[in-house]
Amino acid sequence: MPKIEIYTKGYCPFCKMAKMTLKKLNVAFQEYDITFDNEKTIEMQSRSKRSTVPQIFIGDVHIGGNDDLQAALDSGKLAKILSTKNIEA
Repeated sequence: MPKIEIYTKGYCPFCKMAKMTLKKLNVAFQEYDITFDNEKTIEMQSRSKRSTVPQIFIGDVHIGGNDDLQAALDSGKLAKILSTKNIEA
């Protein structure tokens, strides 16, 4: 399974929903709390070209935010992405 990364902020309800969804899917993920981390914030913005949280990456695929995650789940796209055998660096 590809590596899953999620950039979050502690007070963000959309971040909490996205993490809850990933936990319900029983997938491991790496969380980067950028609430007080300017370096990680810049990294997230550079990778995603967005400034809002959450920002979710599965392997080298940028999923987007919580709405994007839910849409990918509903459409079946998320299952396809999760089943890929991407090799992580």
